Amino acid sequence: MPKQKTNSSAKKRFKISASGRLFRRHAMKSHNLEHKSAKRKRAFGSDHAVAESDVREVRRLLGR
Repeated sequence: MPKQKTNSSAKKRFKISASGRLFRRHAMKSHNLEHKSAKRKRAFGSDHAVAESDVREVRRLLGR
């Protein structure tokens, strides 16, 4: 049986914590930053948990 391939785009976009939780980066951080407040831009920098409804699909893409 051949090896299962990990989805290349998913492995770049998601990471799994030591306890097994899935995290993603925040949207809205790539452009038009001059009119966003510093507080808002800092918040975009932190990782966010993947929505519970999407966890199953993301795990499948990561081969977990």
